[in-house]
Amino acid sequence: MKASYGVQRVPLVLVIIAIGVVGVAALLMLKPRPTPHPEVDPPEPVVQIVRVNLEDRALTVETQGTVAPRRNIQLISQVGGQIVEAAPEFVAGGRFDQGDWLVRLDRRDYQNALARAESQLRDAERVLAEERGRARQAEREWRDLGNQQANELFLRRPQIAAAEAAVEAARAERNQARLDLERTEIRAPFSGRIRQTQADLGQFISPGSAIAEIYDDAVAQVRLPLMDDQAALLDLPLGTAIEPSERPAVTFSGRVLGERHQWQGAVVRTEASLDAQSRMLHAIAEVPEPFNTERHPAPLLMGLFVQADIDGRELDDITSLPITAVFERDRIYTVKETEAESGEAGGEKIVQEKRVRVLKVDGDRIWVKGPLTEGEAVIVDRQGYVSPGVAVRFPEEEASSSEASSVEGKTEHAADAEETPETPTEPGGADA
Repeated sequence: MKASYGVQRVPLVLVIIAIGVVGVAALLMLKPRPTPHPEVDPPEPVVQIVRVNLEDRALTVETQGTVAPRRNIQLISQVGGQIVEAAPEFVAGGRFDQGDWLVRLDRRDYQNALARAESQLRDAERVLAEERGRARQAEREWRDLGNQQANELFLRRPQIAAAEAAVEAARAERNQARLDLERTEIRAPFSGRIRQTQADLGQFISPGSAIAEIYDDAVAQVRLPLMDDQAALLDLPLGTAIEPSERPAVTFSGRVLGERHQWQGAVVRTEASLDAQSRMLHAIAEVPEPFNTERHPAPLLMGLFVQADIDGRELDDITSLPITAVFERDRIYTVKETEAESGEAGGEKIVQEKRVRVLKVDGDRIWVKGPLTEGEAVIVDRQGYVSPGVAVRFPEEEASSSEASSVEGKTEHAADAEETPETPTEPGGADA
């Protein structure tokens, strides 16, 4: 009998899985792998710089104000009456000297009052003389009686005292009448000009009425607002007058009749308090003889708005930088330069932050004072791209690097040209 052996078949699913595994393994083995490259550091940022130049100098403080007179008052009549005469200068803008009469009132009522006061004084003096005569007579009579102690009333001493008081009262009335008569001629208390008139010829005015607004033209004043930083540049005393030899000079400039002029003055004092609204200190500057055209190029009119340049005190070790060098009000970036290990130039340049005191902004420049050294590099742009501790490069280094790369490229190109053999030309060339 012949034996039979059965053949065991592999399931199709296992065959497919085996093929897939082999395919995946082949793909993984044959997959291209990236070539490793060393990590390249980002290039150092290039920044623009300026070099610090320290100076000892005084800075000018710029401010502005309105010209005003030192004295400006209402001219008041102390007596009443009708204006019967006015001086030719009694007009708006009129010029007068101290003691000049401007307006005259009707004097007749005051002349009559003076006459009555003189009569009352004479009558009181007569009564006093009579009482003194009676007193002398009473004294003789009392002495003839041989009594050493006389009665005060008998000697008429109270009557004499009353008569003397009456004389003094009558004399005061007479003096007041004289004074009122003098006051009918209203005179200027100082030299100046009339800003505006408030009464005119023929008008009746009562005591206490204003007849004109006048101002003193001997000195013009300008109230100059100063911020705290500006006042520090001037070193002014607070709330007091300044000695004439120490007064800061001021140059005023303004436009009169279409032309710009300048006037010279000085700061004479400061106010004793800050302005409640602006929180600023005010300095008072004066210009003598503002209408004197021999002293000034043009009259300095009251009410004129002027620019003022005040000479500041001398400051040590300050420098001027482009305004773009300062950020966040008082911060700058400087560059700390180190030498290379070989001692040659080209060492690291590290950014460092410093705080400075801003003294004055002058157009596109700014004056500062701070911990700076002569020749120190200050970054003037791209502060947002750098930070303290970051290494930077200067534009001249970038240009030198580019030039060196260009020279190196030309050298390599020349070397390649020398190594490439020239193709020999067969004898005869194309003719052959």
